[in-house]
Amino acid sequence: MQEYIRKRVLDISSYIIDSRSTVRQAASVFGVSKSTVHKDMTERLPSINKKLATRVKEVLDFNKAERHLRGGEATRKKYQELAE
Repeated sequence: MQEYIRKRVLDISSYIIDSRSTVRQAASVFGVSKSTVHKDMTERLPSINKKLATRVKEVLDFNKAERHLRGGEATRKKYQELAE
């Protein structure tokens, strides 16, 4: 694995753990695609640091479990703003 990829993987994983961000949020902060972030976290990170990979997986699983709530909240806010 090239060094810049290894550094990106570690930087993104630290960001996700510290901010409890989603894959989409991390992708926009680091200027890469959601697919890249997902591949980095699920395939590359476990080969670099298994403990860190487990912590990131917990955050991503939590976000995945809550995503249906976030989508509904965004829609509710959108229509509230239009009604005002």
